[in-house]
Amino acid sequence: MKRRDFAKLAGLGAGAMMIPAASFGKIISPEQLLSPGLDVGQKKTLADVALNSARSLGASYADARIGRYLNQYVFTREDKVQNVVNTESFGIGIRVIANGTWGFASTNDVSPEGIKKATEQAVAIAKANSKIQKEPVVLAPVESHGEVSWKTPIVKNSMEVPISEKADLLLEANAAAMKNGANYVNTALFMVNEQKYFASTEGSYIDQDVHRIWPYMNVTVIDPEKGKFKSRQGLSAPMGLGYEYMTPDPNETFEGIGGVSLFRNRYDLVKDASEAALQAKEMLSAKSVEPGKYDLMLEPNHLGLTIHESVGHPLELDRVLGYEANYAGTSFATLDKWKAGDFNYGSDIVNLVADKTQPGSLGAVGFDDEGVQTKKWDLVRNGILVNYQAIRDQVHMIDQNESHGCCYSQSWNDVQFQRMPNVSLEAGKEKYSPKDMIKDIEKGIYIAGRGSYSIDQQRYNFQFGGTVFYEIKNGQVVGMLNDVAYQSNTQEFWNSCAKICDESDYRLFGSFFDGKGQPSQVSAVSHGSATTRFNGVNVINTGRNI
Repeated sequence: MKRRDFAKLAGLGAGAMMIPAASFGKIISPEQLLSPGLDVGQKKTLADVALNSARSLGASYADARIGRYLNQYVFTREDKVQNVVNTESFGIGIRVIANGTWGFASTNDVSPEGIKKATEQAVAIAKANSKIQKEPVVLAPVESHGEVSWKTPIVKNSMEVPISEKADLLLEANAAAMKNGANYVNTALFMVNEQKYFASTEGSYIDQDVHRIWPYMNVTVIDPEKGKFKSRQGLSAPMGLGYEYMTPDPNETFEGIGGVSLFRNRYDLVKDASEAALQAKEMLSAKSVEPGKYDLMLEPNHLGLTIHESVGHPLELDRVLGYEANYAGTSFATLDKWKAGDFNYGSDIVNLVADKTQPGSLGAVGFDDEGVQTKKWDLVRNGILVNYQAIRDQVHMIDQNESHGCCYSQSWNDVQFQRMPNVSLEAGKEKYSPKDMIKDIEKGIYIAGRGSYSIDQQRYNFQFGGTVFYEIKNGQVVGMLNDVAYQSNTQEFWNSCAKICDESDYRLFGSFFDGKGQPSQVSAVSHGSATTRFNGVNVINTGRNI
């Protein structure tokens, strides 16, 4: 990938800036995205070379991951296609335990000779590291799955759709926004296919075919007389779906507040772009928020980011233990709080779950990257902190004997480690809609879509903005607002959770390029919720000069 193409991608948002350039792989033709690659029998034969070599060199455990990672990105601006990028990365990563210590090596020479050489390197690294390792690696037991497979249940493979069809859709959306007054429009499609094969000395041979898609849009409107501009990003979420996600479905479109359309398992890009231009124009004349305490009505594509930062990351066990501090630090949710059994993470209606099996989500797979079958488990139940996110070599530290199945690597050439699963807020049990919620609010603000944010090094004190804001007074929406951000701390915020809409309003937010680790890796993860009310939250005015 050329540097200018990477810069263009990075400019689409902070998350995209986390992408290491090496993860893209080599440039290929669109036709090569559809070539079959190795069959399962070939992968098993090659994986066994690594496993047998590791055993013969004295490793007590080994796993091999043969990965083929395919990416297609299509970029447009106004009436032009800016770029189309097709990449492939292929190789094998070998992880071993020797003398009670981890070792890892990888190679793109996926031949028996290349694999043996990489395995020798992995074992040598483990033995060298064992001289300074204080305690041996302890692995939780895992079921031997034999030869199994799993595939994202897609309807249409994105890679099979002609580039011209994708470009035409993006340009149609751009034209719709320009027709409604947009001065600038950027749209893009990100499509990913991970073809992953895992094998271990414990008897598992797992073949997986994982698909993800993310339509991106940003619309800008300028007021030349006042020298001002406003932008409105798309209100889609990246999903673990195929190209069927780009086929509009009225049954999957929700009417939000103030004419905002919201989407679930299907996305209408043209409709969203058209409305984005009108809402960006409205922002130019919307009043600036008056700072103070408000009841906040947060829709799922906004609340998902708050869940991600204030629940997902602080409950990663490596952050809790201080083993991981990259990308915003460790965690306030220390082991003593969990052990107490009564730490109020939120109010008693707050139930936060981790789930690597949720259909349509970015994090859904059948098995994680160390061969553990994925599952769903509680993190916070009835407001009380009850668990963390942990993998095979971590769970013994919290007196558990079963991995949570949330180990992941972004590529064959990176070692797998603990990554955030889908973390979601359960919907309310009683019938309750966003319209019902508005009627119950005297002084509030409705926030849709993600915006800028910051959070401290313990994932505790934070500030979040959004995409669009509407003021609520005495049970009525009275108009759009500008310059809104709210400040709180994690425990105070989640304990102010007063009401959650029912399952019919439940939707997913997604982070396509979530960064963690050093060297950094990215992963994709979703966060589900229904529209939720938080009482008495401090709102500041981001447009004021001091």
